[in-house]
Amino acid sequence: MTLADIATKLEGKFGADLSKKTEFRGELSFTLPVGKLSEIAAFCKDSLGFDYLTDISSVDNFGDEPRFELVYELYSMASGLHLRLKTTVSEDDLEAAPTVSTLWRTADWHEREIFDMMGIRFAGHPDLRRILMWDGYPFYPLRKDFPLEGKPSDMPDVAFSNIAPLEGGPFVTSPSSATVKDREPRARHPDILDQPRKPAYEVDSEPA
Repeated sequence: MTLADIATKLEGKFGADLSKKTEFRGELSFTLPVGKLSEIAAFCKDSLGFDYLTDISSVDNFGDEPRFELVYELYSMASGLHLRLKTTVSEDDLEAAPTVSTLWRTADWHEREIFDMMGIRFAGHPDLRRILMWDGYPFYPLRKDFPLEGKPSDMPDVAFSNIAPLEGGPFVTSPSSATVKDREPRARHPDILDQPRKPAYEVDSEPA
């Protein structure tokens, strides 16, 4: 089976629901309504052989409506083909997207991460809870209206107690003629060196 065969079968069955067809570097992409996601995803797995979900990502098109886009990366182990499905979710209906974890178990953690970072809820997910941030955290850090410096937290032991330096990123050196040692972020912000640190592990000095 080729990408052309995949496109023909998808368009033959769901032609009215598919839009923005693109082929690029051996990958095929379609955009579809979120209400047809379950049906089309099941067809892709059961009839077209896309037995592996490699990733689900989300995009915040802040200022547009629908605001959010979901991107599903599918792969067929048998044919080695890639298929990308895209759909959109309105900020006013964040529960519109159905889970695909019943089709691909890998979707479980992908959907939890998107919920955690973007606030999109996947209807029917068996255990939709935060996976990176702590329970009760009220914000969604990957939304474009979330400030780079973060927001105040009532749990300072969980994250930075002070705003992290952003010059070149908190863990990235800044271009200059200085030595690497002097460009290292902690050298630019000596107050960081004053913070107590615990060893990641204890090394047993006794011979085995």
